[in-house]
Amino acid sequence: MLTLDPIQTLACGGLFLLVGYGIRSRVPLLARFSIPAPVIGGLLVALFMLACRQWAVIPLRFDVAFEQPLMIAFFTGIGFNASTALLRVGGRQILLFLGLASVLAITQNLLGIGMAEAFGLPPLFGVVTGSATLAGGPATGLAFAPLFAGAGVPGARSVALANAMAGIVCGSVLGSPLAALLIERLGLKPAASIQSEEDEQAPAMPEATAHRFADPACAGLKSLVFMLLAMGIGAWISEGLGLLGLTLPGYIGAMLVGALIRNIDDQLGWFGLSVRSMELIGNTSLSLFLVVALMDLHLWDLAGLAMPLLANLLLQSVLVVAFCCWPLLQLMGRDYDAAVMASGFTGFMLGTTANAMACMSSLTERYGPAPRAFLVAPVVGAFLIDFTNAIVITVFVNAWK
Repeated sequence: MLTLDPIQTLACGGLFLLVGYGIRSRVPLLARFSIPAPVIGGLLVALFMLACRQWAVIPLRFDVAFEQPLMIAFFTGIGFNASTALLRVGGRQILLFLGLASVLAITQNLLGIGMAEAFGLPPLFGVVTGSATLAGGPATGLAFAPLFAGAGVPGARSVALANAMAGIVCGSVLGSPLAALLIERLGLKPAASIQSEEDEQAPAMPEATAHRFADPACAGLKSLVFMLLAMGIGAWISEGLGLLGLTLPGYIGAMLVGALIRNIDDQLGWFGLSVRSMELIGNTSLSLFLVVALMDLHLWDLAGLAMPLLANLLLQSVLVVAFCCWPLLQLMGRDYDAAVMASGFTGFMLGTTANAMACMSSLTERYGPAPRAFLVAPVVGAFLIDFTNAIVITVFVNAWK
């Protein structure tokens, strides 16, 4: 058996990440469902390892020492994106949309716990198959998997992957048809004038001080240094919270420090951080984290869990669709933009923000522009829900551990 050290494992992950992008570009169905390239590449390795296990052969062993730092780096990037300036751009609409998403995340967990108990499984199995992987997607599910495994959830990592993947497909399939049905049945039309107060505000990703640092190398280096600083300080904060008896994922402290630094910079302009550089580092870390985590996934842990997973996903999909029809549509204005938002909401509450954007784009190509929807849904789905969802999951983990 060949054992790959951390650098070799990361290099292998990078190779299969590129393979995933190549496969997705050549298989339109994968692109249509917005299946992430890291998931494709990592899953290929996991399936290969599963086949080898059936032949009683273990050809490779991966040292995933870099998995945790990459995961923390991604969620630190989420923290740096959490600017209060974004709330001022969208105002009440963003806060309301975030509140609705957070309420649904709680409901997803309650439904999941009920389904888990019906099948004689640990209650936290329902949280894994609830907001951890549906509202959170594969990254959040895999980030919390060690906590769930320690709390007695069988095959937590494999369950997280399977449920997240199935949710991505469901979000892609349901989002656009649901909104189209609402638009047709209610006779909703795009606003005659697409100018709005939000359009006149600053861009959704304000970068007030970035113009002072035009050198890309300097901006990238500064972003990397501040991200590492947030990760280092955040480790102390997470350790301190752990001493208080709270069960938390390793990234919580770093994510909070990142948000604090970002908002100080927005207000005072001390650091001149580049949002684009932070996003690039965070997204790269996410891709590598996912592919490395999936390469080391034990798919054989899913044996015997197919029925609970399928039954739960069916009811979760019904829940999201019903929530979009009411109360989300009503509270967001019961207009065309609200219907498009419902499409995006379905996409990221069952899958990822990529699903949400794909669903909304297909609708606007057919029916016309929805500027308010494209302001609100991406801001909430891309990172604000990750903040509140992390709190929701942490509360459930500590209540049922």
